[in-house]
Amino acid sequence: MLADRIAQYVHGLDAAVAATVSEAAARVPAFADRLAAADIKEVREVADLDRLPVLGKDELIAAQQAAPPFGGAVAPNARLRKVFASPGPLFEPQLTGTDPWHWAEALRAAGFGPQDVVLNCFSYHLSPAGAMFEEGALALGATVIPAGVGNQELQIKTAVRVGASAYTGLPSYLKALLDKATTLGEPLAIRRALVTAEPLPDSLRDWLASYVDTVHQAYGTAETGLLGYETAPNSGLALPDGVLVQICDPATGTPVVDDSIGQVVVTLLRPEQPLARFGTGDLSAWRLGADSSLRLAGVLGRIGEAVKVRGMFLHPRQAAQALATEPGIAAYRFIIDRVEHRDTLRCELVPAPDADADLADRIRDKIRSQLRLTADVVCVPALDDGPVLDDRRTW
Repeated sequence: MLADRIAQYVHGLDAAVAATVSEAAARVPAFADRLAAADIKEVREVADLDRLPVLGKDELIAAQQAAPPFGGAVAPNARLRKVFASPGPLFEPQLTGTDPWHWAEALRAAGFGPQDVVLNCFSYHLSPAGAMFEEGALALGATVIPAGVGNQELQIKTAVRVGASAYTGLPSYLKALLDKATTLGEPLAIRRALVTAEPLPDSLRDWLASYVDTVHQAYGTAETGLLGYETAPNSGLALPDGVLVQICDPATGTPVVDDSIGQVVVTLLRPEQPLARFGTGDLSAWRLGADSSLRLAGVLGRIGEAVKVRGMFLHPRQAAQALATEPGIAAYRFIIDRVEHRDTLRCELVPAPDADADLADRIRDKIRSQLRLTADVVCVPALDDGPVLDDRRTW
């Protein structure tokens, strides 16, 4: 049954993938070159594209550095509305059109609509997440409060006065807001929430459900937009329109046709920016929903060394780049943990002999400005052997 559903899903996208690849190859020379390098002369079905090597985020960054700003991956005549920058840095264009990242589909499944005032607590600063969810909510006719992250007291007062009825953001941040609102005596009237960018364990889901009628989880990336969404709690992640999602063997890139764990690999059906066979670095698996529809099992882990902290990726290479210009560090380590359903980040530094007293403050500022994360920074006399990113969280 599962293999049949996978085949049905893939074959249902054969024509759309073929048309997208054909138009994209004519409009984007770098994409045509990538096809030629894989000796792909024609794509008539999804299986023809499976010979294209999986493209990783590091390769995208390298291509943009070699041919700024987008590595030749955007059609020369494409109309762009915005440009974002994710850590790496990786520059991500927003194309014109309504809801270009398809998040409206997930919001609608969670009950969002024109009756809602949405408290959008994703970042609006260079990161695309805030704009992604705003576009999706606006496409449904909802009103949006561009709250971003931080200044919880002002966010709560605004939400109460304006009558916010819905929430988008991290699940841990929603808990923090509800806790703060109780402390302030300003109860929030949030009735539905779509959360993403970090795990939603049952304990946290149950806690949130005691305040919020509907809490759905979704999954996507900054590069691709929406990739899966719940239609009911713990229903598995339904697949959105406008994108081909595959689970592939991490070593070979071959699509998985059973319930084995593999990397989520994405092809966007947009010829102006043909992101084909993009490896998200996330691990997942196929499953069947209660209605026997094909679903993703959720994010089951990561490939490689990157970890996600409060919805933002942190990679050893990025940490090294951020701290490389500081001569006062003899050694360092980042410790990621979780307290009361909230990620914590601690940077332990071994000062060099000539380090000054302001070292910890400077590093705290660098982490905030270059990695876009807040961290407790402490100086220690020595570090034992271990990973540069020490993830101690359990789920």
